[in-house]
Amino acid sequence: MNYRLYRKFKNTLFLLLTLASALAVLIPLFMIIQFVLVQGASSLSLSFFTELPKPVGETGGGMRHAILGTIYIVLLGAAIAIPIGVTCGVYLSEFRKSKLSKTLKMTVDLMSGIPSIVIGIFAYLTVVVPLKSFSALAGGIALSIIMLPIIIKTSEEILKLVPDHIREAGLALGLPRWKVILFIILKGSISNLLTGMILAISRAAGETAPLLFTAFGNMYYSYSLNEPMASLPVQIYTYAISPYKDWQRQAWAGAFVLMVLILTMNLFARFILTKIKDKKGI
Repeated sequence: MNYRLYRKFKNTLFLLLTLASALAVLIPLFMIIQFVLVQGASSLSLSFFTELPKPVGETGGGMRHAILGTIYIVLLGAAIAIPIGVTCGVYLSEFRKSKLSKTLKMTVDLMSGIPSIVIGIFAYLTVVVPLKSFSALAGGIALSIIMLPIIIKTSEEILKLVPDHIREAGLALGLPRWKVILFIILKGSISNLLTGMILAISRAAGETAPLLFTAFGNMYYSYSLNEPMASLPVQIYTYAISPYKDWQRQAWAGAFVLMVLILTMNLFARFILTKIKDKKGI
């Protein structure tokens, strides 16, 4: 009897500990969301999405240039990272026993642990200094480096889930290996791969440090790859540390928009993944 009570006590204790751990993670998250929601949503206005920043000392204005700049730089980074990342993921999945595969896997693991500010300094030294100018191109390259480990890892794990007999069936029909990979394995996993890409993009979209060293910022519209470009994270940082109340108010609005943007991308990725699992009956 005492033994049964002891087992129940241990079970209850560990359940409470896991619940407390979950709450320790969720409570700060909901506090941040609630705080940004209260401060940011109340600061939103139509002019925030449609106007450029006002000169120092004037109230009003918006961050349309920063929102468009963020989309531009993130898409540029994705255009660089996705082909390279998926190709590396294919290699790790299809040639997993090679020596190069082991080296590449270790390199990807190391890349995922590099602080974003170090990536920003690297992009500054390799792109900004040689070009002698801050630019959207440098920002896109910095964000692509951040996206790469996520895309490579997700691509590798997704392609590993494809049964070997599917590969063997394609080869048995006389197809070259590259056609089996391209038209059977990749084509059949495109939805899953898309989920990993969206998660990588949402991870990079909120980065500030790399863009401070690369795209830098701009108070006006700029669509040239070779010119400084505004971005939402940098604009939020600039406004948040300013002494002007109106700029601080807009920083909260920008934080709210950025949070909603990233949350939407994550939820969309989860939605796609759930639909895929439902179709497969997982």
